[in-house]
Amino acid sequence: MRTCAYVTQSSALLCLAPAQGGACRCAPWPSQRGHCVRMRTRERAPERAGPYHHGDLHHALVQATESILAERGVEGFTLREAARRAGVTAAAPAHHFGSAAGLLTEVALLGFAELQRFLAESGADSAASPAERVQALGLAYVRFALAYPARFQLMFREDRLIAGDARLAAAGDAAYAELERAGRAYFRLAPDAPLDAGTSAALLGAWSTVHGFAHLALDHRFERFIPDAHDVAALARTLRMILARFFP
Repeated sequence: MRTCAYVTQSSALLCLAPAQGGACRCAPWPSQRGHCVRMRTRERAPERAGPYHHGDLHHALVQATESILAERGVEGFTLREAARRAGVTAAAPAHHFGSAAGLLTEVALLGFAELQRFLAESGADSAASPAERVQALGLAYVRFALAYPARFQLMFREDRLIAGDARLAAAGDAAYAELERAGRAYFRLAPDAPLDAGTSAALLGAWSTVHGFAHLALDHRFERFIPDAHDVAALARTLRMILARFFP
């Protein structure tokens, strides 16, 4: 049916206007009686907003990446999903970080910085004996892994990080330096003295122990061996006994 209409900002008026003889001029047959019908238009849905542009894109993408790692692990990470969770365009992460490896490397850098903080704070007790300081660092290493499992599991995945990244190497060295400093104090070595084979082996043994212990704890592998294995204090007591074998 042809109609006459005019539109205002809030409504549309559809007019079947009566003509001579009572018929509507717009009607296709003369016998139809006309009348005016007021019809309101459906409110127009607001246009869907485009991707939100963060003032701090770096922080938003890092947070999104950590949430993905916590839920899906490293293998489940994609730049597209990080962009979706951060509320930005799919191209934004690659534009900002260069690649998936670039974004994951940023998260790994945060992990090493936080690990160093855990280690430095645990070894700051001047009243502790050298052996107690080494053991405290070992416990701090495991506490960090339990507090930040996604970061911890990513930090050593070199296949997913930027190969040869100087910042990553420096961050890893800084964290390891905390353990080496405590080992030097235990073996009474000057800060600039070269490490002999025995000292290097002891430090490597301690690091391997706490690193493996952390992974086993995250994988819930201790239930058969440690009563109350879900209790951090119970894990700490067991780890102290293990480290005492290396640093009595």
